[in-house]
Amino acid sequence: MKILLYNPDNGVTRNFMPHLWMFLLQSLTPPGHEIVLIDGNAQPMDEAGIAQYVRDNHVDLVGIGAMTRMIAKAYRMADAVRATGVPVVMGGPHVTELADEALGRDGGPQHADAVALGEADETWPRIVNDAARGELKAIYAPVDATGKDKKPSLKQYPVIPWQSIDLAQFNLVPKVFAPLLNRIGTGWGSFRIIPVESGRGCPYGCEFCTVTGFFGDSIRFRTNESVVNELLLLKERARKEKGQIAVFFIDDNFAINIKRTKSLLRDIIAADAQVHWVAQISANLLRDEELVDLIAASGGKWVFIGMESIDPANLKDVNKGFNKPGEYAVVLDRLARRNVYAITSFIFGMDNDTVGVGERTLAQVRTWPPGLPIFGLLTPLPATPLYKRLEAAGRLTRVKHWQEFIPFAMAHTPLKMTIDEAHAEVKYGWAHAYSPEALAKAVDALDDERLGYRVNIFIARLCFRGIYFPMMGKFAWLRVVSENRRTIFKLVKEAIFGRRARPKRPGSYEEAIAPAVPDQVSTS
Repeated sequence: MKILLYNPDNGVTRNFMPHLWMFLLQSLTPPGHEIVLIDGNAQPMDEAGIAQYVRDNHVDLVGIGAMTRMIAKAYRMADAVRATGVPVVMGGPHVTELADEALGRDGGPQHADAVALGEADETWPRIVNDAARGELKAIYAPVDATGKDKKPSLKQYPVIPWQSIDLAQFNLVPKVFAPLLNRIGTGWGSFRIIPVESGRGCPYGCEFCTVTGFFGDSIRFRTNESVVNELLLLKERARKEKGQIAVFFIDDNFAINIKRTKSLLRDIIAADAQVHWVAQISANLLRDEELVDLIAASGGKWVFIGMESIDPANLKDVNKGFNKPGEYAVVLDRLARRNVYAITSFIFGMDNDTVGVGERTLAQVRTWPPGLPIFGLLTPLPATPLYKRLEAAGRLTRVKHWQEFIPFAMAHTPLKMTIDEAHAEVKYGWAHAYSPEALAKAVDALDDERLGYRVNIFIARLCFRGIYFPMMGKFAWLRVVSENRRTIFKLVKEAIFGRRARPKRPGSYEEAIAPAVPDQVSTS
């Protein structure tokens, strides 16, 4: 058979890296079948386009994986494929929780011929074999002989052939910046983030999160050797191509078992397998000085921290009381002293939030080392404890909000402000954290570091700005470049002429990065 594995975009925003599930299932496919991968974030495609592709390329089976924010687009694409007579298998967290919706058993239209519930590592080969025989079943569940839910072991992890996969489509560097970056160092004109997992599962059970429900609260890990070998493979590819590759460890909490994480990082260092990497780690786990030392020594450059709120009452409400806002500054400074910076995630619209939460949060952010703050709204995802609580309280305003994806839009009523006020707080956070003034201050805050660090924070900020203000075309990029021309000129000048060494300057991070809040902030 010829099998297409398709990952949809949500039609509005795009992701910064490919999704691992496609490459993993490609490696798990039984021999004798041809696999084609299309990521809608890198190769935009509409319903007519995918139908034509399926016909022109004689595709026999299509697999579609999607999270809740992508499911509306996923259903439309699945409908278009099924209209050509080709069967569709769907999987992922959303379909796992709402299988009847995908199969049309809830009174709505049928979108899939079959669904894969939970992790598909062991069910995917069965799905392929059944489809080849024309005996596709409606539901494939990972269960043992007694019918109990079964989580696959990661000890025998498949080898993903990164050395032969075409990654050109995932270059994150806009063409307009490539000439400048190539002057900084060989290969800086291309940069790709590659997803790698070292473990699955999370025991925390935050009220708004789907992770514990999907992967379970028991942590499973790959062997250190398996992870190290994958990093060596990626490092060798980057060397041969004279480009830049970074790894995003997609584990839901990379350091959940600190002893194991330290062991892995030591093995990475011993094998000279360091590549620049990003991972998601809870703030409470970064109290460990030795762990942070190993993060830096093994190539860690960015850590994603789900801070969610600076209000302890909010954190307690969503079962994330292990986050301690009083520790945030210490943790971020500990990372920054080792040139590791943070992507700090905040959720507005929580039950204790009031008008002004955006500025109150930014006031804290300005006292921290420069990083990448991101802002979102509390979203009740299907089957989470949050969804059930809000549904029981009659607070859901869009019960099936996923059927019409609207970015940065609430689906329930906050307790202490209106929906419109919550939306305004998120817009305020993005606009003032990513204004030209704020970007310039973030670059200046690293004025004592090498040029590469300042280029890193500047480009990362431009890319993250696009999460809320998508720069989807040439003119949008040109406008952003124009708005930030002074900072760009400064970096270009230093790349060409260099600069004199300068002593460390006194002053706090707040003095270095507090933005001058403009009267009007561009939102292009």
